Amino acid sequence: MVWKDINKESKVLIDKLKLLSFKISTAESCTGGLLSSAIVNNSGASEVFERSFITYSNESKINILKINYSIIEEFGAVSKQTAYHMASSLVNYFSADIGIGITGIAGPNGGSKNKPVGLVWIGFGTREKLTTKKFLFDGNRLDIRLKASLQSFRELNAFLKNYP
Repeated sequence: MVWKDINKESKVLIDKLKLLSFKISTAESCTGGLLSSAIVNNSGASEVFERSFITYSNESKINILKINYSIIEEFGAVSKQTAYHMASSLVNYFSADIGIGITGIAGPNGGSKNKPVGLVWIGFGTREKLTTKKFLFDGNRLDIRLKASLQSFRELNAFLKNYP
């Protein structure tokens, strides 16, 4: 059921990106490529999909996305700041018109009192406007990853709804 909704939202996104002549790139951690997979599941994705990175480790966030080590050290890999910089890197270093970065704790382990399992930060936007949003999803590991992917598409579609 959730995959059907993800597919629907990704199609809406692709159609809007085509209208805007935008290229999108993704940087995924906890979703592990689900967002990218949903995008390329649609015919015509090659017109709008620039590239994707699965930056699961801190090292990959630092080395590939050029996130300063001090940001991850101070705020953590699952944080507003890291999600913001994941998206920012895509639009500033990798030729994307719009970027989205997703980082979270899918569980069942790895959570804490301050950062529980299900916590997901999504950073997205353009060079002109980047934003981050925090979510707390329930369910098992796959549920959390699917819900984070669906929410990511919903956020992107809402962001672009009235774009210019």
